[in-house]
Amino acid sequence: MYAYIIRRLLMIIPVLFGVSIVIFFTLRVIPGDVAQTILGTSATDESLAALRDKFGLNMPLYEQYFTWMSGVLVGDFGVSMRTGAEILPEILSRFAITFELTILAAFISWIIAIPLGIIAGVKRNTKTDFSVRVISLLGVSVPNFALATILILVLSLSFNYSPPVGYVGFFEDPLTNLQILFLPAFVLGTGMAGAVMRMTRSSILEILRQDFIRTIRAKGVRERVVIFNHAFKNALIPILTIIGMQIGVLLGGTVIIEQIFSLPGLGQMVLTGINQRDFTVVQGAILFIAFVFVMINLLVDLLYSYLDPRISYK
Repeated sequence: MYAYIIRRLLMIIPVLFGVSIVIFFTLRVIPGDVAQTILGTSATDESLAALRDKFGLNMPLYEQYFTWMSGVLVGDFGVSMRTGAEILPEILSRFAITFELTILAAFISWIIAIPLGIIAGVKRNTKTDFSVRVISLLGVSVPNFALATILILVLSLSFNYSPPVGYVGFFEDPLTNLQILFLPAFVLGTGMAGAVMRMTRSSILEILRQDFIRTIRAKGVRERVVIFNHAFKNALIPILTIIGMQIGVLLGGTVIIEQIFSLPGLGQMVLTGINQRDFTVVQGAILFIAFVFVMINLLVDLLYSYLDPRISYK
């Protein structure tokens, strides 16, 4: 197990190296002068030259890349071209908000999707199954930004309710924090729930066809025990796979939702950096998201062996 973990951790290095190359050089091929964009139309030749010299924009691209990566390797993600503030502390503070939103959305998704998916699998080809499949299809089909806009309009026009603006930390005021995050988490969670619901249903159906389930039923074991203690436990691996992927995607894909609900998370930070051509912010944030995504995949793989003793990592 430990040898496998070490191998997987070593595999992170080439993955992050590839991500860093792609994001760094992709940003540099965007048309336009970064210094001119940052300083605006009132910039002088002297100020433009000073900014290019400060951030090394006048160096060859390969030198800019190696300068940036040498700092990243020692935990220095550089400073913002706009504000001059250090990027890593800002990433960590923004990530805490995005992470809380993601976990809350995942929890909402699970409590909706897993019970309904189990019911649909057990009651195959019934009206209940058909209804769950329609709900899951809607969850997958409706874009998050459209659902968020519709919810805000309905709540404000029909119930005279407006979502709280801004952000309050959980430890500062837990109730206000949950009030702020519940609606965006619900929007994200419903999108996750559609895919998890479909995977849960198909996994349960596959397991219920297995011989060992028929053997357990033949022994007179209660149906509830058969479903939850045997079928669901063996169906968890594909469900866990899609949940792990969705959590990783959400950590970097909450840009629009954070923008709609005015949440100062990591997604909004990336979007602002792109709009302002703040390359150091964008490349640092995306590299950090890639690292978290890879670590989540590692955690999911390790959970496989816990759920199924037949899986062994050597």
